[in-house]
Amino acid sequence: MRSHLLNDATAESYRRSVTEGVERVASRLAATRGPFTGVTPAELAPVIDAVDLDRPLGDSSAALDELESVYLRDAVYFHHPRYLGHLNCPVVIPAVLGEAVLSAVNSSLDTWDQSAGGTLIERKLIDWTNGRIGFGPSADGVFTSGGSQSNLQSLLLAREEAKTDDLSKLRIFSSECSHFSVQKSAQLLGLGRDAVVSIPVDRNKRMQSVVLAAQLEACRAEGLVPMAIVATAGTTDFGSIDPLPEIAALAEEYGAWMHVDAAYGCGLLASPTRRHLLDGIERADSVTVDFHKSFFQPVSSSAILVRDGATLRHATYHADYLNPARTVAERIPNQVDKSLQTTRRFDALKLWMTLRVMGADGVGQLFDEVCDLAAEGFALLAGDPRYDVVVEPQLSTLVYRCIPAAAASPEEIDRANLHARKALFASGEAVVAGTKVDGRQYLKFTLLNPETTAADIAAVLDLIAGHAEQYLGETLVHA
Repeated sequence: MRSHLLNDATAESYRRSVTEGVERVASRLAATRGPFTGVTPAELAPVIDAVDLDRPLGDSSAALDELESVYLRDAVYFHHPRYLGHLNCPVVIPAVLGEAVLSAVNSSLDTWDQSAGGTLIERKLIDWTNGRIGFGPSADGVFTSGGSQSNLQSLLLAREEAKTDDLSKLRIFSSECSHFSVQKSAQLLGLGRDAVVSIPVDRNKRMQSVVLAAQLEACRAEGLVPMAIVATAGTTDFGSIDPLPEIAALAEEYGAWMHVDAAYGCGLLASPTRRHLLDGIERADSVTVDFHKSFFQPVSSSAILVRDGATLRHATYHADYLNPARTVAERIPNQVDKSLQTTRRFDALKLWMTLRVMGADGVGQLFDEVCDLAAEGFALLAGDPRYDVVVEPQLSTLVYRCIPAAAASPEEIDRANLHARKALFASGEAVVAGTKVDGRQYLKFTLLNPETTAADIAAVLDLIAGHAEQYLGETLVHA
């Protein structure tokens, strides 16, 4: 069994196994004709259930053969131009190369004596991102598992910086379109979901700063404490960006921590043409970025950035076996001092490789392309009488709904759109997402693939309309 351990004696075996794996994946990518096969849970579950994990296959080639039927054949492929579903991006090759390196070396980014150069690379990338945000020399941060963890840590810092020990008085303000992790974080932090005050949005799905001001004043009048304001730079459903300068001014006036959830919109930090859409983000106390959304990185690659690095002390715990307090005086850079996680992958390497090969402008140009594509898609939807589109995109998301001519009621339209999405997914020809707007069922394109074209969008719209009309026709026949 020692022959399976990766070390100096098995380097050649490692090379052969990984090369074969890469070749299998490359062949599958080259042969993919749609984003999905349409396999159902009922069809795939028995295949996986039949695998006896107590009877190993003995070699990597056999395991890869089996993997074809249990995973690779039926995976949802985000690289396909007609994957238009969730916030999943195709990945760039330098990042995948970084993933291969970090997995093999297997550094743990908690302490210096487990990561050495990895620690310094992560810190360099944190400094680089802070510079793009516009934070000063006191800024800091750490990589995380994703936007939900970054938001949780940001609100933890906000709670600890609040001017009260009475948790029942603390309030968090976020728009009605903000990410669900805000409510989830409030629950985890002992505040309860009722501590989150939902602020309505305008017709462009941006937080209404006038209503925010009124709610902050009411909070103060009731003797409550405005702990944090969460502004979103790229909402999950609409890609909308809250008015950051106005929110920053209110946060300063009321002494609230300002957090910007830029998990989606962080790609603008590298954009050669759209960086101005994030103006005001430099006034935040903390920022969430998800490089695995708009920097085309493999999952996971996220970070929390803070304007004042000293606030990260609220996540610090010193363990004698790992990061004893004396290491601070010795100036040993232990990243675990800033992190909610202990063992942590060297996910920063993927972004490092990307920037060293492509450069920030290269990444930003790709993100610009999908934002330009969304503008083309909006024009298609706005000019198509079969569809109602909700809002002109700021980033790369389109929310719309098919309005079949045969539909007799809003409820029928809801059912037709639900059916169309499911039927499209089952066909494997394309993948789109869904959401609700004012209680009604809508569909969503999340455009993160520069290889997607306006022709792809038009073709998928035809498919959706066809499925919706077929559903209504069959419903009328049955009736």
